[in-house]
Amino acid sequence: MKILFLNLPYEFNISRASRWPEKTKSGTLYYPYWLAYCVGVCENKGIEVNLIDCITQNFTLEDTLNAISSYDPDYIMCETTTPTCSYDYNTLNEIKNKFPNIKIICGGTHPTILPDEVLKECKGIDIVVRQEYDFTVPEIVQAGGDEIIDDNQLKNIEGVSYRTSDGSIVHNIDRPLVELDELPWVSKVYRKFLNYDDYAYAFAQKPMIQIVSSRGCPNKCNFCSYPSTMGGRLYRLRSVNDLVDEIEYILKEIPEIKEIFIEDDTFTVNKQRVMDVCDEILKRNLKPVWSCNTRVDLDYETMAKMKEAGCRLLVCGYESGNQEVLDKTKKGITLEQSRNFAKAAHDLNIKVFGCFMIGLTGDNLDTINQTYEFAKEVYPDMCFFQQAVPFPGTEFYNWAKSNGYLITEDYSKWLNDDGYLNCLVDYPYADHGEIEKIRDNLMSKYYFSFAYIFKTFIANLTWEELKRNVRGGSQYISFRIKKTLHKSNNE
Repeated sequence: MKILFLNLPYEFNISRASRWPEKTKSGTLYYPYWLAYCVGVCENKGIEVNLIDCITQNFTLEDTLNAISSYDPDYIMCETTTPTCSYDYNTLNEIKNKFPNIKIICGGTHPTILPDEVLKECKGIDIVVRQEYDFTVPEIVQAGGDEIIDDNQLKNIEGVSYRTSDGSIVHNIDRPLVELDELPWVSKVYRKFLNYDDYAYAFAQKPMIQIVSSRGCPNKCNFCSYPSTMGGRLYRLRSVNDLVDEIEYILKEIPEIKEIFIEDDTFTVNKQRVMDVCDEILKRNLKPVWSCNTRVDLDYETMAKMKEAGCRLLVCGYESGNQEVLDKTKKGITLEQSRNFAKAAHDLNIKVFGCFMIGLTGDNLDTINQTYEFAKEVYPDMCFFQQAVPFPGTEFYNWAKSNGYLITEDYSKWLNDDGYLNCLVDYPYADHGEIEKIRDNLMSKYYFSFAYIFKTFIANLTWEELKRNVRGGSQYISFRIKKTLHKSNNE
């Protein structure tokens, strides 16, 4: 049995593995890391596999069909997201029409939370794998033996939903969440199947690589989709040695990588474990450059140890400049913690990518303005102002829908014609169009201010940082120009 893992083609460069799946404004493109981990598990179990990223290969539908024909798999494994699902369904239906005997398996955030809907709306999908599917997919393949799996063999596999031969839909019980030391090193999968130069973070040095050291998030932010879908809220960790062994492997075997990004929901939940990882890096005299997602409750001592062990940048969610809004979103942080975090990062010369949202539960025009003023106060090196998005499965989605604020449940309308997420909520104080204008204005005011330009391009800038800023800045300026021209043409 052969399985082909496909990061499906799309009309724009889009990161399905991102928590924010839309066309990037600054050159970011994620590795298909969920697929890649599963590829590694399948390989370890002796299953013949291939991984094709149709996004980076610029594959059309025809190119994709030709690649499938050439590899001749028994199974195809892919992912879909809420913003891309309508487009992906068309692709998968075309694949199924041409290759009716191939079993198509689909996972990701959207199928996890809405498996019934996915199986009803896309006849091309045979099996949905919910939540973490690393060990579900190889079990499906192996359960069928030398033949394609049938309904009778599927009924005992945990974590799957499927359509039976009579058209009914069955949901098996959830699969227990993965013990992370059982996973292979995803860096080895990338090395075999992908090109590092195809991927980038706007805030990271290039080429970069994404790995995971934990899954699950115990925090309860009401707008975040991953804990509600893929990784759950049970926080699980790789062992210190396993993680640092992979970092050492990357440094020695893939020396062209300039930055390692630890793609955990929150790398710093367990502060002692962070200290242990850093101590192990220092003990081995390794010199990685790395970054991670964190929260602003990170203390100075831990941050200092991270800096000593090579941490270059921290990605954090400040979200709002109003404490009541933070409380209503269940963010679990205070404005004072955000101020202390920003000061500590500045004192330690750790760069910060700060995320801010507008249109959160409890927001209004005054609190949105407070958020912008707070952004100027904590002054991250890079920042992101974005409208809150009601992803299915989140409390924010339920709040927007129950209050009649949700403007559409047609997922084909989630992305605009240019590939960017539309605002999907009309608020009492501003409709979706006004929120988008406010968002764009905040981004422009922040990034085109004299103070930011001086800090970014003149003061204390290394050659590597200059290249990264020019790359990301040019992408964003191009985005703004195209958006302005598009608006003018429509008027």
